[in-house]
Amino acid sequence: MSQSSKKMKASERRDHILTLLKQKRTPVTGSSLAEEMSVTRQVIVGDVSLLKAANEPIVATSQGYMYMTDAKEDMAFERTIVCQHAGESTEEELNILVDHGVHVQDVVVEHPIYGDLTAQLRIANRRDVKKFIRKVESTNASYLLELTGGIHTHTIAADNKEALDEAEEALQEAGILLNQ
Repeated sequence: MSQSSKKMKASERRDHILTLLKQKRTPVTGSSLAEEMSVTRQVIVGDVSLLKAANEPIVATSQGYMYMTDAKEDMAFERTIVCQHAGESTEEELNILVDHGVHVQDVVVEHPIYGDLTAQLRIANRRDVKKFIRKVESTNASYLLELTGGIHTHTIAADNKEALDEAEEALQEAGILLNQ
């Protein structure tokens, strides 16, 4: 009998969510989990929040939920960059980075009340960029950079230092990298 053909108890559902997330190396959307378990997406949001409160290393990315193991991505080099641009330049910024073989791990803005606000992005290629932009547009969501006059940081990672250097140079040429 499949999971969706029987009614699960809440604890069974959370165990199933945890098992699924641990098996996947790619993000799983709350909607797909909800559909599989015949519950609403809001029930999944609550379940994931309870799992996080139980110290399960689950992060919500723009593509869905991921279980974060201790193993880092297979990227040998990582650094933080500071950028400033309008929301309309987000796709250009992300495409520049991924076109240089760079993975965009997150975006961070410094809010005057809440301090650092971090969103996990996990963007590695143009398909991820397109999905992210499409999701922002379809939900009428705001980019975090709109809270800070366009200033934000990204943790970026690559297989080699040269890719990071070249990506930063391209961002500088595009007027996106904040001059230091």
